[in-house]
Amino acid sequence: MNSIEIILLAIALGVDCCVVSFSQGLIIKEEKELNSLKLAFTMGAFQVLMPAFGYLFAFLISGLVKDFSHLLVFVIFLILGINFITEAFVEDTEEKSSCIDLKCLMLLGLATSIDALGAGASLRFSENNLGIPALVIGVVSFVMSIIGFWGCAFFQKLPSKVMEICGGVILIGLAVKSLF
Repeated sequence: MNSIEIILLAIALGVDCCVVSFSQGLIIKEEKELNSLKLAFTMGAFQVLMPAFGYLFAFLISGLVKDFSHLLVFVIFLILGINFITEAFVEDTEEKSSCIDLKCLMLLGLATSIDALGAGASLRFSENNLGIPALVIGVVSFVMSIIGFWGCAFFQKLPSKVMEICGGVILIGLAVKSLF
């Protein structure tokens, strides 16, 4: 794989990170700097680790994951999206989750990096090295997550209920997209 192909692969894998981070940026109001870094670090880390797992276990997992990976991504994004929408209707007197806790970060990282697992297996099957592509994928995903998170600043002027519903709809849209 040449440098241009690695960068294009990294951008393609980072798109979901950017969109998910955008949806999180719409609803997270507290500790934005810290939470944007947590989210971007999680996205970048998963995008480095999953190609490594795919590369190392290519022969074991390619047949297992290939047939149902889109369903796994669909279920995770659908559950998170529905959760965002239902929490939009929770009264303000109740404590709302901003979905930046460890469990949520891990689920978002996993859901956005399933494709990277397949990319790692592809690198192995095409007899390419793993190191540089995995690092580039991780760095690009980190940067795209930061851009997505902060790119929604204009939209945050809208009521938080609307933003939570929009964030949920975006995640459900990603869930549906994963089926095709």
